[in-house]
Formats: sequence, structure tokens, C-alpha cells
Amino acid sequence: MPDMNATPLFPGFDGLMTLSRREGVDIRPTLLRVLTDLYVQANAHSADEERHFVELTSRLIAQVDDATRAAVRARLAIYPGAPTEILGQLGVRHSSADQPVPIVNAFPPQPTPAAPAKPPTEAQLRMASNLLMRPNDAAEISDMFFAANASGRVAILQNITQTPLKAAARIPAARAARAIEILEMAAFAEDVANFALELGEALILPSRIATQVTNDPGGEPLACAAKALDMPGVVFQRVLMFLNPELGASVPYVYRLSRLYDRLGERTALVMLAAWRGSTMAVARAKYRPVLYDDERHHARSAPAQTRPAVQPGTTPAVRMGSQGSGR
Repeated sequence: MPDMNATPLFPGFDGLMTLSRREGVDIRPTLLRVLTDLYVQANAHSADEERHFVELTSRLIAQVDDATRAAVRARLAIYPGAPTEILGQLGVRHSSADQPVPIVNAFPPQPTPAAPAKPPTEAQLRMASNLLMRPNDAAEISDMFFAANASGRVAILQNITQTPLKAAARIPAARAARAIEILEMAAFAEDVANFALELGEALILPSRIATQVTNDPGGEPLACAAKALDMPGVVFQRVLMFLNPELGASVPYVYRLSRLYDRLGERTALVMLAAWRGSTMAVARAKYRPVLYDDERHHARSAPAQTRPAVQPGTTPAVRMGSQGSGR
């Protein structure tokens, strides 16, 4: 029996499967590409990692389009450690021991659906054209990104732009320019606290996320944040070198992030910004929902019932009394 407590190949990956089950959204091709890219980046895998990879990909392969399967097949066909079960599902086989290069069989034709697909409703079309991330989904993406290693984060950023999720709006140019100037000065002064404060205000992020982005040792979240502000590449390099002198003194660190920054697209950075913003809503809802629920029940129980007065105003004439209690 598989060990259900074993560490998955990619923490948080299963949570993104919920996005694939939402009507009007299909990011299964993106999930399969990301998972494959992560798998082939390592030279070897443990039995648990291979099992987890097989469990996820075997479900996704049967549910994606031919172009995605062809791309995955091309990656795994030349990977020495590709699981035999997945190669068979993709139509890849080894002809003999003397022929190490796999032979790829053509995919069988897709079965014709019994009935034509129902056309999307007007509401579904509106949702597909203006799709926002739900808080729980945004939290999954944010947590997965922060938990991944450098190669995993690159794979996420390379594939996230293909999803139909709506990106955050651009930061107004005047506000972004002012923020870039302040951030550069804070970096020169090695003032990490004020750097995180300004970053959070400019990108409309809570201090917790802004601090996490600023202090992340990998630097990929900071690259996304800077790209969302449209920070010039040379300014970003100076920020890398001065904000954290210990990391900035590493030439490979600055060079790696500079290359990533040059290749990072604006939409990719804005989608990640939307995920960070949405994740804070999920945390807030989880924190306050039990309190609000109890308060509503307590309020309903403790509200006093409105009693009707025995004598309604205006139904009994007033009696004027004189001194000694005698009427006049």
C-alpha cells in the first residue's frame, strides 16, 4: 500500500487540481507541463516521487489535448528515468536493448463523442473572459510557489501565463515610478523594513506577504514584484546587489535573477500578484469565519423579544387630577 504520508514530488500540486474541475476553466494542460518539467529536471527520483508522478500524470494524460501530450511525450522520450507505465500511456516504447532511443507510436484517434457538446451559456462566456482567482485557489498557487525550489519556481512562472486566470491590473505609471525611486533608495541604505513597507503599499499587499517577498532568499518573488512595477532591469540589478549585501555579493545569484527578470513577462508577474492578493483573502476568511458565525448565532439567541404594551398610546383618555386627589 502506498505511503499516504510520503512527501509529494511537488507540495501543493494536488490542490491546483481543484481549478481543473471548475466549470469554464481547464488548466490541466498547464499542470501536466509543469509536473513533467519538474520531473525531468532531476537525474533520479525516489520510489515515492515516481509513484506520485505516475499517479498525477496518468490521470492528466487522458484528459488533455493532443498538442500537450505530444509536448510531454517529447520531454519524457529522451529522459532516462521516465516511468514505463507513463511511456506506454504516451505511446513510447523501446524496440530492443540495442536501441536505447525510444520509438514513438502514434496516438490512437480520439473517440467521437456520442452527443455534441452543449454550447456554453452566456454566463459561462462572461466568466471565461473575466475569470478571477478564488481565494482558496490563489492561496494554493502562492503556497506552491513559495514552497518550490528555484527550478520549480521557474517552471511555475513559465507555465502560469498559459492559464485563463485573470492577472491583476497594472500599477499606475506615476505610482510605480515613485515606488521604484523609494525602493532603490531603501536598497542602497539596506533598509529592508522600509523596502518591504513601500513594496506592500505600491502593490497593495499586506505586510506579511510584502515581507515574505522581500526576505525570500531565492529572489524569484522579488523579481515578480519588481516586474509588476515595471522596474528597469538595471535598477533591479542594483536592488539585488545592495538590499541584502550577503546575497548581492554572489555573482551567480545576481546573474541568475537578472536573466530570469529579463525573460519574465509582465502578465506572468501580474498573475502572481493576483495570487498573492487572493491568498490574503483566504487567510482572512479562515480566521474570521468561526467568530462571525458564533456572533450571529449569539445575536439571534440573545435578541430580546419585542413585547406589546398593555395599553396602546391614545386609546385611554388622560385624567386630570387636582390637589388632594379630587377632580376638577
